[in-house]
Amino acid sequence: MSAAGEGRDFSVVICAYTEDRWEDILEAVASVGRQSLPALETLLVVDHNPALLGRLRDRYAGERGVRVLANAGPRGLSSGRNTGIAASLGHFVAFLDDDAVAEPDWLRYFAEGYDDERVMAVGGRTLPAWASGRRPAWFPEEFDWVVGCTYRGLPPGKVRVRNVLGGNASFRRAAFDACGGFATGIGRDGDRRPLGCEETELCIRLTRSLPDAVLLIDDRAVIRHRVPDARERFRYFGGRSYAEGLSKALVARSVGAGKGLESERRYTTRVLPAGVARGLRDAVLGRRGGAGRAGAIVAGVAAAAAGYVVGGVRARRGVAAFSSGPIVSTAPSEAAR
Repeated sequence: MSAAGEGRDFSVVICAYTEDRWEDILEAVASVGRQSLPALETLLVVDHNPALLGRLRDRYAGERGVRVLANAGPRGLSSGRNTGIAASLGHFVAFLDDDAVAEPDWLRYFAEGYDDERVMAVGGRTLPAWASGRRPAWFPEEFDWVVGCTYRGLPPGKVRVRNVLGGNASFRRAAFDACGGFATGIGRDGDRRPLGCEETELCIRLTRSLPDAVLLIDDRAVIRHRVPDARERFRYFGGRSYAEGLSKALVARSVGAGKGLESERRYTTRVLPAGVARGLRDAVLGRRGGAGRAGAIVAGVAAAAAGYVVGGVRARRGVAAFSSGPIVSTAPSEAAR
């Protein structure tokens, strides 16, 4: 039976770590409840925050289809996702950021991708919801990944990709059976430096374990990701770019620079130069923010390159080593308290 026929076979995992996002978390869960293809369940995984854990358990006590879990592994997004995977009951596991809202047909478009048995993962398109109501004039679309969104340069439509983006993605359960869980020691860890790339590393491991596996992005599967004021500032832009370089160094050391930087080479040699040229052209034509966007691209590349160099040195010294995360067993009946 195809995924579309299985209907309620999607488990949706939402990882949360702070009460500061309380309203966002409630909106994320509500958006799953509005899906045209109903989810089997929504799993809220709380990352080592007893107050938030208790509050969410009280909020969703007795609510059908929503379970609240404590992260059963070390602190961090990767362990939280692995906890959700272990507790999930569906044939497919989808991930939604705790500060994002899914469009009503999000899961339906994911399901369509799995009609082909070779497809092991389907991702979607993530649009920014700026706290200020509009994109900062200097902020280049080529760097929307800085705020967890789909960036300019990704191919449109329904296309095959090296990796999906973790905050808006789904996997066939067999993918985790084949390659294990998300790597620990590489992804985000609460309010500490915003590392990432854990989904990149996982997807590369997946295609090594299953050479015939197909990974897709379908840009009809849309979520809207909230971008708070603090992330609209250049300071965050630079810090996140630097952290991306650190993360890429860890991924390259784990899976090799060939696969680890395959997509990034095209991005840096084609997409970014085109973005700089576009910004400079807009500046010449007197269009708002053109020079700022061109400058931000150059600064972002420099920050990421610096992070990559530092990350490479640390990885060689064993300072930032990480390992493939285990799928931590969590009994659903115990987690549903």
